[in-house]
Order: sequence, then structure tokens, then C-alpha cells
Amino acid sequence: MTLGGIWLPIVTPFLNGEVDYDSYGKLIQHYLDQGISGLIPMGTTGESPVITDDEYEGILDATVAAVAGRVPVYAGLGGNHTDSVLKKAKVAEKYGIDGILSVCPYYSRPGQEGLTRHFMAVSEATDLNIVIYNIPYRTGVNMTNETLFRLGEQENVVGVKDACGDIRQSLDLLNEKPEGFSVMTGEDLLLFTTLAHGGDGGILASAHLQTDRFVAIHRLMTVNDHQGALEIWKTLQPWIPLLFAEPNPAPLKYLLARMGRIASAEVRLPLTEISTLLQRRLNETLAGIH
Repeated sequence: MTLGGIWLPIVTPFLNGEVDYDSYGKLIQHYLDQGISGLIPMGTTGESPVITDDEYEGILDATVAAVAGRVPVYAGLGGNHTDSVLKKAKVAEKYGIDGILSVCPYYSRPGQEGLTRHFMAVSEATDLNIVIYNIPYRTGVNMTNETLFRLGEQENVVGVKDACGDIRQSLDLLNEKPEGFSVMTGEDLLLFTTLAHGGDGGILASAHLQTDRFVAIHRLMTVNDHQGALEIWKTLQPWIPLLFAEPNPAPLKYLLARMGRIASAEVRLPLTEISTLLQRRLNETLAGIH
């Protein structure tokens, strides 16, 4: 399966310390109406490190029920203990999802051989499609394009969420990507650049806001209307960095709560609510945003 378009790594709303399933279901319906191409629950933006095992299954169940087959669902599912990842994949399979977004093992910083063997084990343990998430500034290890393409030879390793932090590596990745292998940028500010160089789309936290414009940019780029897409992109690019001025998804949740999309801006420790200064900056910059 080739991925493409704008995929949303959706936030997990909390209310009084619990998962707010009411807000979550309404969020899903809203973003489906906006034309997203796929949904990713429990990625980093969904605060996956602080989701319990029971909540993980509850959120999977709620996501699949709300989506009802209208777009693919890929669940965030990764870790630095390979056997635990394999066991969790077996749990996820029960819910009828389409695939997983699996981050490179973090903190332990394995070499390229360790990365290869980890993802080979995941690939062999599940029939789910796998998108590899390469984000060295969070994990401490960078997967090379050579390793990525080697893993891409596995039938169910279908693409990458590229947030490698090196534009040269990203451009080489786009220039050399194999047929049928999807390159989705995870760097929100590189959406236009990625699409212009033949990328397939983006998995973007910022697409929670003005989603229709992100979707329009992808649509215009696919019909070679680069100028039309650029004009829209210029309206988005200035405010995207503000969403990451303090740890994601706290700024995003503040805005979603302010707009009434979720009942509370709650995040779980070790994340905290955003500063008063950033609240003021967001209010001023994003007044009237939808």
C-alpha cells in the first residue's frame, strides 16, 4: 500500500486525568470531514509514552469504530525493547488497523545492524504494514538511507516518516526512493519542499489547524500547480514554528481547547501546560484560525 496525502498524528484528549473519548470521537469526525488521507493515533503527538496498555487498546477500538473504514489507520507502535514491540503488534492486530508507525529504538542508540535486525523482527512478526519513523533528535540514532532501503525490500515495510533533520539526506532519500515506497515528511516546515521533490505527503501535527489548506496544497501539487500550492503554503508557514516553541502537543492542545474542539488542554507529566507568554503569542498570531 502506497501512502500519500496529509496524514494526521492525532492528539489524545484528556479530561480530569482520563482519556476523553467524547472529544476524541468528535475530533476524528472533524478531520475526516476536512479530507485527511489517513489517521495515526498514539504517535508522539498522541502522547504515546504516557498511554497505559488498557488505554492503548481502548483508543485503538475507538479510532477504528469512528473511522469506519473511511481512511487507513496506522497506530503508533514502537520502543527500544524489540520483544515488547512484537507483543504489542500482536495486540494491535486484533483491532483491524491497517498498519503501524514504528519509531527507531530510542535511548539505547543501536547501530545500523541493530536497527535492521529490530525492524526485520517486527516485519516478520506481523502482517501489518509498517512505516518507519526516523527522528534522530528524539531517538539519538539516525537510520541511513541505505538501511532504510534495505528494510524497504520487506513486503510490509511500506514507507518512512522522515524527520532525519538533514536536508541533504532527505533530498537523497527522495531522489533514490524505490518504486512503491512512500516518503512522508514528519518535518512540518518541509511539506512543500518534500512534495516539490517527489515526496508522497506528510504526517503533520500542524495539520490539526487549517487542515483544508494542507489538503489543498497536496492536491494542487499532484496536478503540478506548484504556484497555487505555494501561495497557500505562504499562509501556513509563518505560524507553524509556534506550535513547537514548547513541547508538542501542549501548544496544539491549548489551541484546540480554545477553539472548543476538545474539552481540555490537559497533557500528562512530564509535559506541562504552555507558558503565559506562548499563550499570548498563539492568541495574537492565530486569531481567527480554524
